Amino acid sequence: MAAMPTRNIFDDIPEQFADELSHELLKGSQFRVERIVSRGQHSPAGFWYDQQEHEWVLLIEGAARLLFEDGNRVVQMKQGDYLHIPAHCRHRVEWTDPEQETVWLAVFFDR
Repeated sequence: MAAMPTRNIFDDIPEQFADELSHELLKGSQFRVERIVSRGQHSPAGFWYDQQEHEWVLLIEGAARLLFEDGNRVVQMKQGDYLHIPAHCRHRVEWTDPEQETVWLAVFFDR
């Protein structure tokens, strides 16, 4: 089996976009890897992510602020920071940098 061609995590990011971008990079039977790009986007008021799967997320570029419902804990993230979010850990994106892309690498997986 031949290797796939080399790609770059920063390719194909449009100059302007209204909604957060999500692109599946790799998928297996018990996991998927996504590139997520934000530029000022955040979760709608009152919305909480409550995911069936675990998520490990790495902030590659930019800055963000996450809010976790349990204890109203706020997590500031900057370039290079990563975080494990267990399944059903309710959280939301409170803020992403509106002046530059915030590029995330997210790995979603079952146990």
